[in-house]
Amino acid sequence: MNPSPHRAPARRDPSSAAAESWFLERGLPAVLTRRARWRRLWSRSAPVLAAYATLHCWTLPILLITHGDEVVIDGQPTPREWVLVTLVAIAPVLITFVGWLVSRLSDSRMRSVAATVAVSLVAIVLIVETSVSHLPDAALAAVMVLLLTGSGIGSVTGWSVRMTLSHLATIGALAVRALPVVLLTTLVFFNSNIWLMASTISAERLALAIAFLVGIASVFVISTTAERVKPMLQAPTVQPKNCQELADTPFAAMPDPPSSRPLTRAERANVVFVLTAHQLVQIMVVAMLTATIYVILGLIVLSPALLQEWSHNVSSNATVLGLTVPVPDSLIHLCLFIGALTFMYISARAVGDAEYRATFVDPLIENLHITLIARGRYRANIDDTDVDASPGGD
Repeated sequence: MNPSPHRAPARRDPSSAAAESWFLERGLPAVLTRRARWRRLWSRSAPVLAAYATLHCWTLPILLITHGDEVVIDGQPTPREWVLVTLVAIAPVLITFVGWLVSRLSDSRMRSVAATVAVSLVAIVLIVETSVSHLPDAALAAVMVLLLTGSGIGSVTGWSVRMTLSHLATIGALAVRALPVVLLTTLVFFNSNIWLMASTISAERLALAIAFLVGIASVFVISTTAERVKPMLQAPTVQPKNCQELADTPFAAMPDPPSSRPLTRAERANVVFVLTAHQLVQIMVVAMLTATIYVILGLIVLSPALLQEWSHNVSSNATVLGLTVPVPDSLIHLCLFIGALTFMYISARAVGDAEYRATFVDPLIENLHITLIARGRYRANIDDTDVDASPGGD
């Protein structure tokens, strides 16, 4: 009897599923096959859907308190206004915390339940706040989340959030090393000409200026990082200590291939992105911390007369998330500009400082080397027909 030309669908190896989750948790979806990237979308999208539902639930008490009216905080806030300010302040923390909690669920079924509950909550809140006519918008948002998850962007985004939260201690150490730039930008903060620029520049021009400064620094970090990891991307070597590092992973029982398949363009881009994103997120947090420090300093030292003298503008209010708060627009503009300068300075220090590289960059490169060894084992273990990219392409 001739064998059938159609091969029966093979049952998925549990080790392969665990390996796929291992790569996704590390922000490397390009390592997986196209078929693997589009598996389990509903459960994998649960953290983002939960965060999205939390955002909608957060808007409900805001609506109940304000009744949709504009809120102007002038002088001493009332108890009602303090509640609104508190809700605005805790929103990012609460949304991130809920998404993180759901991401900690290891059971795929529990994640699927969480995703279903999240979408149901969004639908209920929309009906209460507006009407049924807005449900298609929520459905479109959920579909977009699924598409982003399948494309791998969700994995990279989730990895970035987790790494940012888990490295707050090292970011604190980086902030200490940024003390010179804080002292340097003090001269900028107390410069009346800079204040005049901050009070007259439009939000659009300021955004372009910040994007320009941050873009230059980011390109500098990306190019330097790509040059440092270029030899490893071309031919990762297996060492005994690497095998020990993979002992408690899904790749422990997978043998090393005789020769590792070259990385595709998408995989190389993914690897460089993970390394640079890790560094840029650290630098961005320090820049935001510096900007926040100057906002607080400005609220302490600025008087209406001094603000008028420096900025030639008597406006002392700004709008944040629809709430008018007693913080001058010029102060916010100036602090954002200082944050961009801080970002540029620390980026230059991060690339040229050997101590910084030894503390922050070298451990990342070593972990990435281990990940590439695991990638070689994974690619050798899966069926060749599942591999959807040829060497040097995607």
